[in-house]
Amino acid sequence: MSLRISRAKSVTGQFRPPSDKSLTHRAYMFAAIANGVSRVYSPLRGEDCESTRRCLEAMGLQSNELPTGFELTPVGEWKEPTGELDCGNSGTTMRLLSGLIASRPLSATLVGDESLSRRPMKRIATPLKLMGAKIEGDQAPLTIHGGTLKAIDYMSPVASAQVKSAILLAGLRAEGVTVVREPSLSRDHTERMLTFLGVDLQTTTLCEGTVQHVLEGGQTVKPFEFTVPGDISSAAFFLVAGALFGEEVVATELSLNPSRTGILDVFEQCGLSYTVESPKSEMNEPSGNLVLHARPEPLKPFQISGDLVPRLVDEIPVLAVLATQAEGTSVIKDAAELRVKETDRIETVAKHLKMMGANVETFEDGMAITGPTPLVGAKIQAKGDHRIAMAFAIAGLIAEGETVIQGEESIATSYPDFLEDLARLATY
Repeated sequence: MSLRISRAKSVTGQFRPPSDKSLTHRAYMFAAIANGVSRVYSPLRGEDCESTRRCLEAMGLQSNELPTGFELTPVGEWKEPTGELDCGNSGTTMRLLSGLIASRPLSATLVGDESLSRRPMKRIATPLKLMGAKIEGDQAPLTIHGGTLKAIDYMSPVASAQVKSAILLAGLRAEGVTVVREPSLSRDHTERMLTFLGVDLQTTTLCEGTVQHVLEGGQTVKPFEFTVPGDISSAAFFLVAGALFGEEVVATELSLNPSRTGILDVFEQCGLSYTVESPKSEMNEPSGNLVLHARPEPLKPFQISGDLVPRLVDEIPVLAVLATQAEGTSVIKDAAELRVKETDRIETVAKHLKMMGANVETFEDGMAITGPTPLVGAKIQAKGDHRIAMAFAIAGLIAEGETVIQGEESIATSYPDFLEDLARLATY
């Protein structure tokens, strides 16, 4: 399949982005280990989250569909799945579920699509093996033989919410006190939500930015009701589109977890202003309506590095598009993690931006983009990466001629209504 994008005159208006993918994954998993019935409203119904729910159902979770979500009933002891657990394209499903399976007396084989099967799983297999799990494979398929685990003190080589969460979830049933340290704070949904659900989990910032998480085994999770807010990583595409056209764009009911709002730091560097309206919090997760104001001045270049990277790593492809229209050189570094996403996003973004006429230089852990540069339409190979497909759909809105995106079906994994919102917000 292919998506054809023409140059637009403007992008403006109000939209409710799809529900947060990370929060939906965790809500399903926490419901599966809770000591009672939970209800999850407005979950993301994209393929990645559906993979999580189906895998959990294969091990005993009962899900009853409600008008706006699911009633989820856990089983006391998970059952061994009768077949492989298909994680689809979802790294979150495979990595977090590995932590839950490793701490239970069952065996399971986790598989994924071609893209997921290339992604590194040794980063979670190593600590789980240290805890006592038996794991076969450093990439999918991943076979896990779970059982009684021992707590560990582990320093993660990367700031990764998925690595951290896999260890902490395994630690819930491990003997002793599990300690996970990471070089900087990654997304903290797991810590926030588990703390709200009654788990004693202590997070401390140590010297030189290292963050430590401490959790004692043997704790249980309370049942809950949770309405999933919108995903800032998905909202980023139309927020950037509004910035490119200098128009006001409003994202409603948006998750505003500080570990995810790095894109707002970049907007400030660019000279953009925003306000938050109707703020609230649910399960320790803040949300609100984000108003990105019209831009009166040219875009300024930006710098992304260090602790900022894990706070916006999924937004970097579309921020690279934004950089092509900033006056000066924008630099993205310390982002080698992009090379092991659904695609090598550094090379994929740079290659296609160059095809569209952008001035891009790549290096091992990032890229430098000098603008402003007029873009021209090109044929984009998304290669099954939803964020590449959407980022270049936004690029196509400011490019002369037609932009053709092949593999646009991948968008459904995280933003099922992307094309509808695009048609509503863009004026041609």
